[in-house]
Amino acid sequence: MTFFAPFSAPFSARRRGLVAMAALLPFAGVTGRAHALAADAGDLPPDAIKALQAAVDGPQRSAANRARDGARHPLETLAFFGIRPDASVIEIAPGGGWYTEILAPYLHDHGRLYAAHEPAHGSAGQQRARAAFAEKLARDPKVYGRVVLGTMPTAAFTDIRPPGGADAVLTFRNIHNWIEDGHFDESLRAFFDVLKPGGVLGVEEHRAAPGTPLARVISQGYVPQALVVERAKAAGFEFAGSSEVNANPRDTRDHANGVWSLPPTLRGGELDRAKYVAIGESDRMTLKFVKPRALRGPRAATA
Repeated sequence: MTFFAPFSAPFSARRRGLVAMAALLPFAGVTGRAHALAADAGDLPPDAIKALQAAVDGPQRSAANRARDGARHPLETLAFFGIRPDASVIEIAPGGGWYTEILAPYLHDHGRLYAAHEPAHGSAGQQRARAAFAEKLARDPKVYGRVVLGTMPTAAFTDIRPPGGADAVLTFRNIHNWIEDGHFDESLRAFFDVLKPGGVLGVEEHRAAPGTPLARVISQGYVPQALVVERAKAAGFEFAGSSEVNANPRDTRDHANGVWSLPPTLRGGELDRAKYVAIGESDRMTLKFVKPRALRGPRAATA
């Protein structure tokens, strides 16, 4: 049974549906460290862990990005998602390349990284962001020369299609934007379609309190965990587990400028800066979904 309209519906329908779901699922958030519904496939073999640690510690990473490791836990997060060095991985909306600096060298020799960035012919801001990312790749071809730069989907991938399907699609702190833009469901379906059977969707996102209404999700940037799980399942994914590796109990999620009050944005400037620095980066869900190896129902006909 569907309790609310998909995010492709008009704003009013999406809002009514989310409010209904929030009322029905007030305690549906998934908590606990690495609670998996199936066997945890995120454990990497020692050689993969060693290679991943080398990428995390590598000189290709900027000092500013490395300084955030204590808040973002890249080794633990990618290990939880089960990213192996021979995988084909699509990084969605890589921004300035925080995770790209790790994934590109890690996958360089045996895997492949696809960076799904802003459209090349989008808005002026989108074009600037993509151009800056492309310049970053071009400056260090030994590290980034095998990265495939493409476009992130709203309804379907247009220029990224790994042969045989991707092993993993990864998204970090993007879902609140897709909810605001109205294509969350369509993006999930695009991720499902581009993955091979058994492929992983790895999600990191700012976590709202259960039952948070849509208007507050959009204004504050925090998303209920139950909502992400429900919509991913509706797109055809199986929920494989969650980790609290990126949890932050100091984050009360009630800040004047939403999640952007916190580091690294600190939108409030000097106002209460010390308080927000002490809180640190946001409380975040870390979720793992899997595309079923044997598809059933309507998704089987379109995959």
